[in-house]
Amino acid sequence: MSEHIAEIVWTRQTESFDYKDYDRTHLWRFDNGVEVQAAAAPAFLGDPACIDPEEAFVASVSSCHMLTFLAIAARKRLVVDAYRDSAIGHMGKNADGRLAIVRIDLSPQITFADGVTVDTNTLEEMHHLSHQECFIANSVKTDVVVHSQS
Repeated sequence: MSEHIAEIVWTRQTESFDYKDYDRTHLWRFDNGVEVQAAAAPAFLGDPACIDPEEAFVASVSSCHMLTFLAIAARKRLVVDAYRDSAIGHMGKNADGRLAIVRIDLSPQITFADGVTVDTNTLEEMHHLSHQECFIANSVKTDVVVHSQS
């Protein structure tokens, strides 16, 4: 099986380490050299100009669903020209009463190539299979709801 590596680097930038004072900005460094400035969500005193872990989690689920959907479409020889999703993660209390992303709504809009027709049932089956096969969805407890659109 494969391994996926991310290095997370934070260094104190403030004199005070009081909860309201310390800087939440940090660096995500990936093995391909990509670096991303990240921080806590603004609601938790993070920099709104940075990516926060919660939105990265939502993007990861959406991206995995899309990549799995594209693989399924390719295997079915259903050419996709475009795929767009507006994913929304909902923060709330989980069954243990702890804060968590408790639901993610995916709203994929798929444009198939000219001449490719996909009926509603087939599209729903493809999304269902995409969710079942998505590595990220299989790794989390969050409910992922797909609002299929084409």
